[in-house]
Amino acid sequence: MKYPKSIENLIRHFSTLPTVGPKTAERYVFYLLSRPAEELKNFGEAVASLKSNISACPGCLTLVESGGCPVCSDAKRDPSELCVVANPRDLAAIENAKNYQGYYLVLGGEINAIEGVRPDSLNINELLKKLKSGRIKEVILGLNPTMEGETTAMYLSRLIKNSFPDIKITRLARGLPMGADIEYADEMTLSNSLKYRSEI
Repeated sequence: MKYPKSIENLIRHFSTLPTVGPKTAERYVFYLLSRPAEELKNFGEAVASLKSNISACPGCLTLVESGGCPVCSDAKRDPSELCVVANPRDLAAIENAKNYQGYYLVLGGEINAIEGVRPDSLNINELLKKLKSGRIKEVILGLNPTMEGETTAMYLSRLIKNSFPDIKITRLARGLPMGADIEYADEMTLSNSLKYRSEI
């Protein structure tokens, strides 16, 4: 049985979201149908105003509502450290750990030949501008331990070493997550755990 056109249309829109298949999209639509009209109106307005209210921070290129972000406007942070991340979600994750006191730069993705993401698609020129200031002593590559993340890290590492040999380049440590059982860890995770082990 086919649903009314407006329901089918919304199911199709929800199905375009990451990890949302037709059945999940259908559940979302029927859940929304059960909500009060005022709640749906507020939901629709929030979606409609999303793009117009959000812009890129001029300092780190993360997403902000107006002006700069709280990180870039914090004068207590260490200007000699710059953490390069792929996207604003990664920045938020590192920031929520409350252990890093430097600044950030959001690349806007990772190099991915299959999806057509090339170095010139990323915010690498903005990174180079920051490095030319002479204030940065360490670049932390906070990229994912995936093929794309590794490719991007290697590219950036080579680029920085060639142009700014005095800048220290580091990666986030990789290994076993808290609460993990060694017997269930994959070989790469165990290898990294041994390679990046720390003294106690």
